[in-house]
Formats: sequence, structure tokens, C-alpha cells
Amino acid sequence: MWLYLSFLSALFLGFYEIAKKASLGGNAVIPVLFLNTVFGSLIFLPPVLLSWLCPEWMQQTPLYVPPASAQVHLLIFIKSLIVLSSWIFNYFATKHLPLTLAGPIKATQPVAVLLGALLIFGERLNLFQWLGVLMAILSFFLLSLTGKKEGIRFAHNKWILFLVLSVLTGAASGLYDKYLMRSMDVMTVQSWFNFYQFAVMLPVLMILWFPLRKHTTPFRWTWYIPLISIFLAIGDYVYFSALTDADSMISIVSMIRRSNVVVIFLAGAWIYREKNLKSKAFDLLLVLLGMLFLYWGTK
Repeated sequence: MWLYLSFLSALFLGFYEIAKKASLGGNAVIPVLFLNTVFGSLIFLPPVLLSWLCPEWMQQTPLYVPPASAQVHLLIFIKSLIVLSSWIFNYFATKHLPLTLAGPIKATQPVAVLLGALLIFGERLNLFQWLGVLMAILSFFLLSLTGKKEGIRFAHNKWILFLVLSVLTGAASGLYDKYLMRSMDVMTVQSWFNFYQFAVMLPVLMILWFPLRKHTTPFRWTWYIPLISIFLAIGDYVYFSALTDADSMISIVSMIRRSNVVVIFLAGAWIYREKNLKSKAFDLLLVLLGMLFLYWGTK
């Protein structure tokens, strides 16, 4: 079941990336990210309040948020810091890079997760799974060649650097998720994680962006902004549910979630009319073949 939940999570992550790209076009990054944390918190506020006011009734539903110790809150707060770091790098990179280039690069994140899973959780991959990882690495190299055609040199482009930093911090978050979900409730992690992100982003907004708002890219409202939070909330809930399965492997779950690149690529091609689609499609095919090998390796 955890495999199917991982693929479902990937679908909603694809919608999330499209909404994020649409929200960031010609827009200020920090307030968009801040509003993402606002709407994410609003989504989970009713379950938390109802769990406190009507615990017996809420315990009969999958939305119950049980009480948590101070240690649990500290661990979730640490997760919020890791994820926000990844998001800040990713939001800036998404704004300035083509979807058809950024998507496949982000899809190589499970390679970093794999290395961590091997070292920390003792996970071991078979031949099919290793083939999948090697294809992901090869796709990253080919994407660097494609990027040169669009004047994007990976070694000298700061937005590529931001994307790589997003991949590394995102991988750290994935490994940390596996650790958390061994003993924590899904709704506890997801709800308080959103609240703590809002608490961190509010001073960031007021200190780093608000005083300089008239001298930087202006903020404009778009209805794509709340869609970011909605799609992410659904995708993350399914993802955390997959990790609660004792048989789940974070290296495989992470790779499957990156199949959202299919949705991202189609949006880049049809909505944004991006360039060099043939070479990028071949790179994408390698990523997808890697996903298939990883899937076959779990059967």
C-alpha cells in the first residue's frame, strides 16, 4: 500500500509545483512563501481545535490530533526549520528557472536520500534499484548539457546552486521524516509542522522583506497562492501515511514522489511553451525509467 500512496503523493506534488510556479511569476518570493504557511496553518487549525474540544468524537476520525510532549514539539520544530530552508532555496530557483529544467533536477533528490538511507537506516538496494539510481544520476548530467543551450551554465548559475541546496536540504528532511514517522502520529507532525513554519516565517517577512518591499519585486495576490497549500497538504498527508508503514523504504518513497516531474514537465511544455523539449524529454525518460526500476526492485 505504501507504494500506491507514494505515487498518489507524487501527483499532488506535481499540482503543487505548478501552482507555485504560477504564483511566483513576477512576484515577491518571501510573501508568497509566508502566505503558504498561513494557509497551511489554517487548513490544520480546525482539526487541532476540534481534537482539543471534542477528543472522543475526533478519535473516531483520521483527522484526530493527539496531545504531544515537549520533546515531540521540539523535534517537529526542527523539521519545520529544515523544510523552510529547502523551500526558500526552491522558491527562488523555481521563479528563475524553466519548469522543464528545474523539475527533472529536483527529481534527482532521492539520490541524496539514498546515500543517507544507506548510512543511517541500513537500507540496502538490489540490482534493479541501483540501476534506477544510476539513471537518475545520468539524467542530471544530461540536463546540465541541455541547460547550456538555454544559456544556463550549472557551474556558474546561482539559481542552479539554490536548486541543488534545495535538493540537499530536502533530502535531509526526507531522512528526518523517516525517523519521525517511526513513532509519531501523522496529523501531529503535519499540523504542528505548519504552525511552526508560520511562526518562523512571520519574523522573516517583517524583518527581511517588509522594510525593503518598495525597493524589490512587488507582491501581487493570485488565487494560485492558496492552491499551493491545499495541494501540498494533501500530498504530504498521503506521504506521511506511506512512511507509517513498517515496510516502507524512504529511499524508494522519495524516488517515487519525484515522479511528479511528469506533471511538471507537461505544464512547462503546454502552459509555458518552454524550449528544448526534445532533449529534456529524453532526460525525463531516464528519470521515469529509474522510477520503474526502483518499483520493480520492490516487488
